[in-house]
Amino acid sequence: MTITETPIKDLLVIEPKVWKDSRGYFYESFSARQLAAAGISTTFVQDNQSFSQKGALRGLHAQVQPFEQGKLVRVISGSVLDVAVDIRKASATYGQYYSLVLSGENHKQLWIPPGFLHGFLTLEDQTIFTYKVTNYYDKASETGVIWNDPDLGIDWNSDLSPEELLLSEKDLVLPAFKDFSSPF
Repeated sequence: MTITETPIKDLLVIEPKVWKDSRGYFYESFSARQLAAAGISTTFVQDNQSFSQKGALRGLHAQVQPFEQGKLVRVISGSVLDVAVDIRKASATYGQYYSLVLSGENHKQLWIPPGFLHGFLTLEDQTIFTYKVTNYYDKASETGVIWNDPDLGIDWNSDLSPEELLLSEKDLVLPAFKDFSSPF
């Protein structure tokens, strides 16, 4: 497993070693020992999975304390553009984002610690996205920022127009970053 730092402190890209042969492939998608060696010593309490068509945009979400969540995200099949936004007020990269393509082909994962907004855009039909979380979901602890916030300037790198994107009613009414008060 290769663990690579991103330009944003504590946000890590994880690439498992994949063994391929005529039957297909095998890899360890999770190793507590290897994550701990990289400084990620946490307990995951739940696995979540979503199935989406191309153009589904989910985010930008977080949960506030005491239900803040760290997430280990990956794609089983299909692909997404995954985005994490640093909302840790004391961070030198506050308000900056990092994005990368996660796919069933590249097997990459992203470790997103508490203190980040998270979202993704599905790039293919029938995409299966899965993630481990360090805390349970609590509806009253939800927070977020609108996906197309001009101050964040996220390049979603989509060939679809904003009108073609598939968003939930909840995600359409999230506040702007300038109106967001970070709890982190």
